[in-house]
Amino acid sequence: MRRALLAITGLAAGTTALVVLKGAPGAGQATPDVPAALAPVVPGGSAAPEPPSPTGSAPGVTPSPRASSKPTPKPSADRSAASRGGTRTRTTPAAPRTTTSAPKATTRTVTGPSVTYEYGSLQVRITLSGSRIVDATGIGLPLGGQSGQRSDDVQARYSGTSGEVVARQSANLSTVSGATYTSTAYKQSLQAALDKA
Repeated sequence: MRRALLAITGLAAGTTALVVLKGAPGAGQATPDVPAALAPVVPGGSAAPEPPSPTGSAPGVTPSPRASSKPTPKPSADRSAASRGGTRTRTTPAAPRTTTSAPKATTRTVTGPSVTYEYGSLQVRITLSGSRIVDATGIGLPLGGQSGQRSDDVQARYSGTSGEVVARQSANLSTVSGATYTSTAYKQSLQAALDKA
């Protein structure tokens, strides 16, 4: 009788230890799905609780040991192309890019044609940022004497970043007193530059 009692106690202790070890997290072995009717019974008459899933999946779902034990092999086509000396290309569709900022204004320079007038010839060069004129200057204006003085007056009035061209954003400029021919030639070259821009 004593031996039978010891055998039953040993069997119960062994079964309990087995259930505890199998149900412990990190035991390294996935437990098979067992229907509730066939689940081992813990002393006390209730079925053993399901062990927590190691991957955090839903209760009753156990991951397949095959899925996580082997890495995915690389395609053999890549190896054979590389061994033949060919080049490998991967085509990955590019994700569409969306921007929320306005496009940057591009700065460009446009030069009008050379306009011949009473005292020589001149050209006007304008700098634009986007469609806005940010600078203007006369090129090839006569130097020295009365012609040079008229050229200086026209340059001072029309050209530069704070000149009348930038202020008005057009070739509709007022004529410089005493420099009618130079003013007219400047406006003609400026209008042609604006037409090209």
